[in-house]
Amino acid sequence: MPEVVCLGEALYVLTAEGGTAALGDATAFRPGAGGAEANVACALAALGHPVRWVSRLGTDDLGDRLLALISRHGVDVSRVTRDPRRPTGLYLRTAGRPADGSGQRTAPRTAYYRAGSAASAMSPGTVDATAWAGARVLHLTGITAALSDGCLALLRRLTAPAPGRPLVSFDVNFRPALWRDRDPGVLLDLARRCDLVFVGEDEAASAWGTTGGPRAVRALLPEPAALVVKQDAAGATAFTAAGVEHRPAPAVEVTDPTGAGDAFAAGYLSALLRGLPVAARLRHGHLQAAAALTSPGDLARRPAPWALADGLCALGDDDWAALRLAPGWTTGGVPAPARPADGEPS
Repeated sequence: MPEVVCLGEALYVLTAEGGTAALGDATAFRPGAGGAEANVACALAALGHPVRWVSRLGTDDLGDRLLALISRHGVDVSRVTRDPRRPTGLYLRTAGRPADGSGQRTAPRTAYYRAGSAASAMSPGTVDATAWAGARVLHLTGITAALSDGCLALLRRLTAPAPGRPLVSFDVNFRPALWRDRDPGVLLDLARRCDLVFVGEDEAASAWGTTGGPRAVRALLPEPAALVVKQDAAGATAFTAAGVEHRPAPAVEVTDPTGAGDAFAAGYLSALLRGLPVAARLRHGHLQAAAALTSPGDLARRPAPWALADGLCALGDDDWAALRLAPGWTTGGVPAPARPADGEPS
């Protein structure tokens, strides 16, 4: 029985190799998997949680490969259905480049081919509600709501009050390109029906016009029992029945920003499932995001294991603020906090 069920589209990913900055210049690609809900599922499975991913794929070769990739991460894919009439979604991307000497980083370029995909045909009539029966958490994102009218109807059904429903976790995941012909206010309506909501401060400003920081977002979203407002390098703020908690993010040497928000959600959910306090949930979210930021691709990273992450979460505020996380830190290469020696000025 899964603890968490993640529902949404996964995409077959081809990442350009050789450091090319433009997809049209690429001559070789590295295959992989991506998609917000699948990213969360794989990260939670790597952290030891039983997780099920629910979606639709084509009966094509890409669907076969994608199903195998996600299954190899320890995710239950038994409720993924196959659609013989529609293709598996695909996206191509460049790897981007880490910051150079001037501090400038080249963001990845992406090209999505998901219109009319098998997952976009999800609807209340195509998904069996027994897929999440007994789960503690059902995790959804706003990306699914943008894929089609049927997908939006499905999310409305899943977020509606119902006896015995699991805790519904919702990552707003606002993607402007997906909402060009749709009203992003729909995301606000969905978020208000959920128990736990993740949203970036910048996302809220772009989608709903909020200004004034995390408290302004909470004023707009008072209904969820827990609201986590992500503030990029400044950290994250959680609003719960226990009050307001803010925890700064550690300094990170960014290799690739892809999937960092999904990793944060996985870290927070993992700590929630383990019964840890809100402050620890935020720190675990930051550490999982750092694991994503310091390695390439959506699922190529190795999420920070509990033993390492728990030790870092236990640091005092000064030691936490002194952390500098670079590529390789998840395998034990974490530098000691850079604190001044005795007698040196701080």
